[in-house]
Amino acid sequence: MSHPALETGCVAVITGAASGIGLAAARKLSERGMKVVLADLAGDDLSSAANAIAADLGARAGHPDDMLCHPTDVSDPISLAALREAVLDRFGAVDFLMNNAVTRIGGATTEPVEKWRHAFDVNFWGVLHGVQTFLPVMQGQGRPGMIVNAGSKQGITNPPGNAAYNATKAALKSYTESLQHELRGQNGHRISAHLLIPGFTTTGKREHKPGAWWPVQEADFMLAGLERGDFYILCPDNEVTTEMDHDRIRWAAGDITENRPPLSRWHPEWAEIFKTRHS
Repeated sequence: MSHPALETGCVAVITGAASGIGLAAARKLSERGMKVVLADLAGDDLSSAANAIAADLGARAGHPDDMLCHPTDVSDPISLAALREAVLDRFGAVDFLMNNAVTRIGGATTEPVEKWRHAFDVNFWGVLHGVQTFLPVMQGQGRPGMIVNAGSKQGITNPPGNAAYNATKAALKSYTESLQHELRGQNGHRISAHLLIPGFTTTGKREHKPGAWWPVQEADFMLAGLERGDFYILCPDNEVTTEMDHDRIRWAAGDITENRPPLSRWHPEWAEIFKTRHS
């Protein structure tokens, strides 16, 4: 059975919808007969995404007004408030919110503070602003709804070399867990939160690698997880199985419980031990 927030006629708001997983999710939800709102920075990518959805609707003889494209900067609460008003003016409701916008600023811990601030402004504060902008609307509707926050495996296993990005995704994981815990006790469990944890994915204009999944595969896996009611939607890819992900996550937690050095999986003293245990 389809979740009530994923049925024909429901309204989905997706940030970071101009490309990648966000656009793939928008197209999949539109195929279900949902009304989709594409939110991203203004530019050619957002225009192309809107054209793609419009073409999909035309091919299915869908109604062109079932799609709204709205330039949005998630790091700016005022921009998100304008998005909310545009959505309510067009559709009058929000059933599904996907906070997917991201910047992939990484680097070492010595990266300029301005880069760290931008990473948090988009990857963490953008999500928090999105939830606080749309959740009151969803709660006031008195019907089921879903919030999906796009996290990352790097926010769990923290691989070296991407300190700012990893930190934003770790904060997002913690926030989304708290959000779902709080929502479980409210409004008769009508609104739920979920953490999407993508695997290696070809997004944007990057060259496709054999080990990567395409965004549509991530979107399909996400929707299957949402239908099951999963909170952690941990996606595999063509290089890493779910079992391998579980081993890596358990090992990362073991750095604390076994008093190993942090990020020991990448430490010469421990890397071979990990490989031996999990080969």
